[in-house]
Amino acid sequence: MKSNSSVLVVDDEPGMRTALRANFQLHGWRVETAAGVHEAGRALERTNFDLVVSDIRMRDGDGFAVMCSALKSSPATAVILLTAFGSVPEAVESMRSGAFDYLTKPISFDQLQAAAARVMQRAREKTTGDKPAKKAAAVAGAGIIGRAPLLLQTLQRARAAASTDADVLIEAESGTGKELLARFIHESSDRSSKPFVAVNCAALPEHLLESEMFGHTKGAFTGANAAKAGKFELAQGGTLLLDEIGEMPLNLQPKLLRVLQEREFERLGETRSTHINIRVIATTNASLGSMVEQGRFRSDLYYRLNVIPLSIPCLRERIEDIPALAHYFAEKFAAEADASAPVLDESFLESLEAHRWPGNVRELANFMRRVLSLHPGSKIDAACFAQEFRPLGMARVGAHALPAAGTPISVLEKMHLENTLQLANGNRTHAAEMLGISVRTIRNRIKEYGLPPRRYA
Repeated sequence: MKSNSSVLVVDDEPGMRTALRANFQLHGWRVETAAGVHEAGRALERTNFDLVVSDIRMRDGDGFAVMCSALKSSPATAVILLTAFGSVPEAVESMRSGAFDYLTKPISFDQLQAAAARVMQRAREKTTGDKPAKKAAAVAGAGIIGRAPLLLQTLQRARAAASTDADVLIEAESGTGKELLARFIHESSDRSSKPFVAVNCAALPEHLLESEMFGHTKGAFTGANAAKAGKFELAQGGTLLLDEIGEMPLNLQPKLLRVLQEREFERLGETRSTHINIRVIATTNASLGSMVEQGRFRSDLYYRLNVIPLSIPCLRERIEDIPALAHYFAEKFAAEADASAPVLDESFLESLEAHRWPGNVRELANFMRRVLSLHPGSKIDAACFAQEFRPLGMARVGAHALPAAGTPISVLEKMHLENTLQLANGNRTHAAEMLGISVRTIRNRIKEYGLPPRRYA
């Protein structure tokens, strides 16, 4: 941390002021404190601070007044608001009013310092001229971009979940960023310094899934030439993400249920139990409740996972975030190609906003990569959108955009699978999510139709 970074701490509780002062000084900040709104106003008249950390509810006013004073005297000042009475509407209002972040008491000093580090990163970008993308707005860590009210509500609930050790179930459409939200919860929790381990329940063959999850001893089965720790053991102290939990085979679900209830398991080939201290986050693009009704998922496991349910708004529910996401991806992919980010014309952004994006943020990201790859160094406008945009299932152009009547279903299925895999950049898991089928079905169809397996890993 830069030694000349300055922060104003505003809180009417002396103990909180003392604790925050000590924490910031420990990280090299120059700290000034104020016991309320009026005292903060006088301090802001004297000094421009890099950061203001203010309680919202105080005896002589609220943190919004402090924020207004800070931004009026120095628009470059970042403001983090604190409250012991967190609510979704208050969080939305604070972000709309210009707050850099919004945290709920009791404060995690690690979380606060992470937000402070982002403040200084933003200041360095402005100083060096490496400015963030136009309209881009990173609400929080883990690469989550946007300020739509529905997204802010999701993040507020995720922050509340992060302050507990409760297991979380995230049900959302494909491509909305379920793993990003899981990482956000991990990074916002007291477990952030411990491992974040992800296992894709759909990508692993059924006969290997149990070994990957729980590990095995040497000689536990043919080919087990050495002992191996499983994902649960690797996540000790941290967070385990069970991605696409709906693909978990029924015969393994009772063992997973026991681990969640007892927080202990046995490696394959071992009778001694291993105790674990982890948080489990499960994600799915399917409705587990519907799967329970259909007998495809155990009801007891569903209720054990669904301690804190979360969802993520699909992109069509937060259209206002599309320009920010487009600029973010434009800069990201341009940087990867060691090129300057192109100008995104308003006509191009309007075209993006008019599309429903059934593949959500992932589809938008893939589309932006395609546009930047095929139109390097040029101004990106509506003509580029029209030239490169092809709805799912319409990858053929011209007179042959629609298949001729009588085309065998297998031919149509093969074409549709190829087009979807191309849209997913060859990722089988993402393609399976788009089509609403399992990765195993994707794998079988690739083999059945003779598609090149290496291309679609």
